[in-house]
Amino acid sequence: MKIIAINGSPRKNWNTATLLKKSLKGAASKGAETELINLYDLKYNGCISCFACKRKNGEHGKCAIKDDLTPILEKLKTADAVIFGSPIYYMNITAGMTALLERFLFSNSIYSDEIPTVYPKTIPAGFIYTMNATEEQINQFGVKQSFTLRENMIARTTGKPLESLYSYNTYQFSDYDKYESSKFSEEEKAKHKADEFPVDCQKAFDMGVSIATNV
Repeated sequence: MKIIAINGSPRKNWNTATLLKKSLKGAASKGAETELINLYDLKYNGCISCFACKRKNGEHGKCAIKDDLTPILEKLKTADAVIFGSPIYYMNITAGMTALLERFLFSNSIYSDEIPTVYPKTIPAGFIYTMNATEEQINQFGVKQSFTLRENMIARTTGKPLESLYSYNTYQFSDYDKYESSKFSEEEKAKHKADEFPVDCQKAFDMGVSIATNV
């Protein structure tokens, strides 16, 4: 059983990466072989709308672009589960994660009502979101609707509903004095990190356990 986590954050040792690593520990506790992929180590682009993956008598499910993302997309064909993770920048997932999903989802989708996906397996998947915003702010702006729409598109490809985890009000800097951030209370951020982030870490671990159990 192989479970892959994909870090859509440029920071390899901060909130998103920490939660993804916890989820992989949970999966490993159920015997899974795990791998963490940091997207910002790679050089790649999003979909270029060449439609090679849609050609009749072509190789459906295969993105024609050749770059650092190519072997990752191949790994996703054989994975038994995948956990995506991204911080929220300006109320959306990162550009790196968006580009990955464009190529992963579009290459596995053909314009046929009878065939919703050409992805070769049915696998469980999860998505971990981290954000500076509070839960109240996210709900106020209706951001979760876009998250749900994206999760539904992923589920259409992978064949199972996604598990999701939202980590709110995250601690952004190791030293708040170095940055202009007067609209935030460092004291409140630190308290939330101490009180709530360990809870999110446990939720991430539990997600990994659940996903591995449902492979």
